[in-house]
Formats: sequence, C-alpha cells, structure tokens
Amino acid sequence: MFVLELSYTAPLEAVDAVLEAHVAWLDEQYAAGTFLASGRKNPRDGGVILAVARDRATIEEIAAGDPFVTAGVCAYRVTEFVATKTAPDLDRYRETLG
Repeated sequence: MFVLELSYTAPLEAVDAVLEAHVAWLDEQYAAGTFLASGRKNPRDGGVILAVARDRATIEEIAAGDPFVTAGVCAYRVTEFVATKTAPDLDRYRETLG
C-alpha cells in the first residue's frame, strides 16, 4: 500500500486552474481500483492519496501522469508501507510481513 503526499509548488490560483483535470484523473484511478481515499491537506498546501498497486514503479508512473505534475504545480512524496491491520472494509488489502 502507498501513501502519496502532494505538496503544491505553485500558488493556489495555478493549482485551481488545473483542478478539474486533476479530479478527472483521480476518477480514472478510482475506477481502475488504484486509489482508496484522497483529499486536501489542511491547511491547503497539498493533498494525500491512499493507493494500492503491485509495485512502487507503477505508483510513480501513475503519479507522474497527474495533471498537477504535468502542469508543474505539485510534487509527490511516495511512502510504501505494509498494511498489516485494516478496517474490515479494507480486508482485501491486508498484508503479512514476509
């Protein structure tokens, strides 16, 4: 499982100019089953996405396609973790240490 932390690198006006495309991209990732949750940070200086994929390279490729990235208004920090405990609705994403 992955935590994707977005940090804005441009003023909010520039971020908002790309927001509609970013939301459409998010919708595509939810439809593909990659994203589990997402939202803005408070204060609004970026966002957070909880995601699943077979490997880090896949997540990095997906993040590189975010319109926020291609427009140069945000940077990503990707953290991989092993989800050994989950809420019941996330049971299928639970992992074991190996």
